[in-house]
Amino acid sequence: MKTFTDEEMGQLLPSAKTYSVVILKRGPKFGDDSTPGIVWEHGRRNFGLRDDGVLAVVLPVTDGSEVCGIAVFAATVDETTAIMGDDPGVAAGVFTYDVHACLGFPGDSLP
Repeated sequence: MKTFTDEEMGQLLPSAKTYSVVILKRGPKFGDDSTPGIVWEHGRRNFGLRDDGVLAVVLPVTDGSEVCGIAVFAATVDETTAIMGDDPGVAAGVFTYDVHACLGFPGDSLP
């Protein structure tokens, strides 16, 4: 692992941009008979948001916990909240969510 100098960090830190991170959680209707179809449509919408460049990173959480997913949006908290308000899984009560402002470095990617 490379050790960054204070000067190198000072040059890199200003390139951070504002994003929003969503923590998707199980909602009150998670696990009922309609869940599989609604989750499918939620996923379809996520593919569209990814294709539009709004959803930068989507990470389904598969450990069986209360958390169902984490997503990074290239949008403000208000814009992301509006996007999530139209999500079929949220609308159906399958998911709830929290939105947080965060910083990230453009160009970061999953290996």
